Amino acid sequence: MSGPVSVAVQFMAVSRHFEVVRAVDGVSFEIFDGEFFSMLGPSGSGKTTCLRLIAGFDRPTAGRILLHSVDSAGIPPYDRDVNTVFQDYALFPHMTVGDNVGYGLMIRRVPRRERRRRILEMLGLVKLADLIDRRPAQLSGGQRQRVALARALINRPRVLLLDEPLGALDLKLREQMQVELKALQKQVGITFVYVTHDQEEALNMSDRVAVFNQGRLEQIGTPAEIYEHPASPFVADFVGICNVLSADAAEAITGSRGAVLIRPEKIALREPDAVVLEDECSADGRIRDVVYLGATSRYVVELARGGQLTVLRQNMDDAHKTAAAGLGQAVRLLWKRRHAQPLVAGT
Repeated sequence: MSGPVSVAVQFMAVSRHFEVVRAVDGVSFEIFDGEFFSMLGPSGSGKTTCLRLIAGFDRPTAGRILLHSVDSAGIPPYDRDVNTVFQDYALFPHMTVGDNVGYGLMIRRVPRRERRRRILEMLGLVKLADLIDRRPAQLSGGQRQRVALARALINRPRVLLLDEPLGALDLKLREQMQVELKALQKQVGITFVYVTHDQEEALNMSDRVAVFNQGRLEQIGTPAEIYEHPASPFVADFVGICNVLSADAAEAITGSRGAVLIRPEKIALREPDAVVLEDECSADGRIRDVVYLGATSRYVVELARGGQLTVLRQNMDDAHKTAAAGLGQAVRLLWKRRHAQPLVAGT
């Protein structure tokens, strides 16, 4: 982001403990205005607790949370300039789409004509204006999710919180909604804070990603920074597939001291006598396992010097036939030296 950027949400040494469980443990980070910010981690990592703390559904045991530079302590959820979209949509089944979307305006006693105008504006934004008189039961999962988004946005919050909102959708629809959700965020310009355990989802949509583990923040950065330069073995392993070469194997193969991380798509699978360039590392081995994955095949190669490496290879032509035929073959693995990341000690 260029120029000065204002901070929408700031965590200052925030903790939330439930008796002996440290759900959030001394976490500090900032979320910028207009940013699509994702909190990523496995179940129980603290990401949803952080979302609830921002919304005001829960209170921190220690630390401070600032919303646009204002301490949120003592501010109830309904007085915070934030809104939440849940995984289960939480739509009123007896109300029409239009009434669901406009419910918040009705509670605030916005005049009927103004309410109707803003309902149509929001439904137009999510491409559902023609379904205004339908009920939730008559909608698909993707349509219900769009209604929930429109309802959350109609009150014009400065921060929109999204708690795994695509988790109930099938894969195809989830991928489509990822594109639409990111486009919608750019269009409205509101800060989106998105909670997910899906690494691909976080990488696809986010400006920045915060990776959580056991209540602590492991790393925060752009999707490329998180994936290409993981700050810890946990991040490397959780965000995508990653190979780890032990210190002994790394020294024997690369000449470097200490264990290293290598992403499987960075490794080329070649003939045993393939030429090794000056900027490359190589390891000889034998294909132990092959899994056909459609667009790619995954090879597990047992290395001659000990250990194993996983390789992802794009399937071209009839690769699904040749992939299985390669089982047991001797191969040479090649990768650029710069793609072997040092394993951070003590993390």
